[in-house]
Formats: sequence, C-alpha cells, structure tokens
Amino acid sequence: MTTLHLEHPTHEHTHGEGCGHPSVTHGDHIDYAHDGHLHREHEGHWDECEPAGHQAHEGHEHQHGEGCGHQAVPHGDHVDYVHDGHRHAEHEGHWDDH
Repeated sequence: MTTLHLEHPTHEHTHGEGCGHPSVTHGDHIDYAHDGHLHREHEGHWDECEPAGHQAHEGHEHQHGEGCGHQAVPHGDHVDYVHDGHRHAEHEGHWDDH
C-alpha cells in the first residue's frame, strides 16, 4: 500500500495534542482527521494522507460500531475504526485496511 503525496496548501490550523481533532498513528507518522480527510505534517507543510488502492483485512471478525471500544474517525463518506495500529473501514461486506 502506498500513500499519495498531495500537499494541503491552505491548511492554517496546527495539529497536535489537544487541537480538537482525532489523531491516528499511521506507520511512521500521525494523521489528524479534519474536515472528513486525514492530514499529516511533512517537511514544514501538511499533506493529505490517503492510501492508494484497496487492501482487504482478511480474518477480521470483530464488528466495529458505536460502543465497540475502538476509536471512530470520520473519513469522507464513512467512518474508520482504529484497531491494531491501523484504520479499518467497512467495505462491501468486509473490512479494508487504510
């Protein structure tokens, strides 16, 4: 899975602890959920941090939802759930890794 490098040039808000946006550890950096997408700091600016492609999470039997115990992160037209160090999103009867 690769991550696109798409700079968010008009992002004036500085994310960090206590900024009011959900944070999600994503590989070697932290993403912040803001306005339905994910931002990450990168070399003095903020990038959109969106995975490329479709990667199903095989063998994921836990059903995420309200009260499931995992952090819910609004993302575009759906909700991702932070689980085992990555985000899962429901997709056509299975869970995808984001």
